Amino acid sequence: MKTWRSASLVASAVAVLALTTACGQDGAGRSASQNVGATAPAPGYGTPGAGSGVDAQAGQEAAVPNTPAGQLAVTADAELGDVLTDADGRTLYRFDQDTAEPPKTNCDGDCATAWPPVPSDDAGAGEGVDAELLGEITRPDGTKQLTVGGWPAYRYAKDVNPGDTEGQGVNGTWFALAPDGRKAQLAVLPGLSTREDPELGEHVVDKNGMTVYRFLKDEAWPEPVSACTGDCLEKWPVVAPVATNDTEGVQKEGLMSFTRPDGTKQQTVNCWPIYTFAGDRAPGDTNGQGVGGTWYAVAPDGKPIGAPGKE
Repeated sequence: MKTWRSASLVASAVAVLALTTACGQDGAGRSASQNVGATAPAPGYGTPGAGSGVDAQAGQEAAVPNTPAGQLAVTADAELGDVLTDADGRTLYRFDQDTAEPPKTNCDGDCATAWPPVPSDDAGAGEGVDAELLGEITRPDGTKQLTVGGWPAYRYAKDVNPGDTEGQGVNGTWFALAPDGRKAQLAVLPGLSTREDPELGEHVVDKNGMTVYRFLKDEAWPEPVSACTGDCLEKWPVVAPVATNDTEGVQKEGLMSFTRPDGTKQQTVNCWPIYTFAGDRAPGDTNGQGVGGTWYAVAPDGKPIGAPGKE
């Protein structure tokens, strides 16, 4: 592990494509070894509530010890995307009042009680973590603190269980760490786009990155008809209408919405009704693939991926 490494941040823009045709209908849906000494905290940062995200209760709880991080891991969070966690599955955070170039902490005193610094001792890069981004700084008390992409890393005292993210957004200055040191957050996706899966290949996902599915009992012509009703919809929620200029990588022909018998509108790809699966908990999950031999992920042209005789 090196002591300090600057990380460059690159912002990516989401491309938006335009246009549409439908299955002969008009509808709403058609039409992302040098130790750098830490300075003393800014005034007030050691006082609960003074901009550091500290409050009296958190300061008293101090339930998270300054234990080594162990093998760092990448955990998928349904709301935040990929989040960096320690060996015990606890979320790691960064503080906006710190700096990454050069790395410096501004969380000390009561702040460090509510947000225990993560020691650099024994910290290692697990799968999905770039060891080159891991470093350390020397804190005012002489201890070594882990940095990720230059940002000092912390735990949060109110995170009781592995996977908790209670510290996200506290005081607008504390955020879960992404594996590259940036703030963890889901990429801004179009209403419909595609992602590459090692087993399924390219398939359609919704605005939240959740896999989109087709039901083989549905119909597309002469107009879309859904055979998923009643209790079926609890497991397979419909995808709401998406504007055609809010899609990327999906076939535009037959990209439309239709009105279901209950009056709600549902999106289609190539005129086939599309759904998500309640059993998928995080972006990238494909737990609905092949369920009952009737549910399959959707290819960009609307075909059900892996369905026998449907390729």
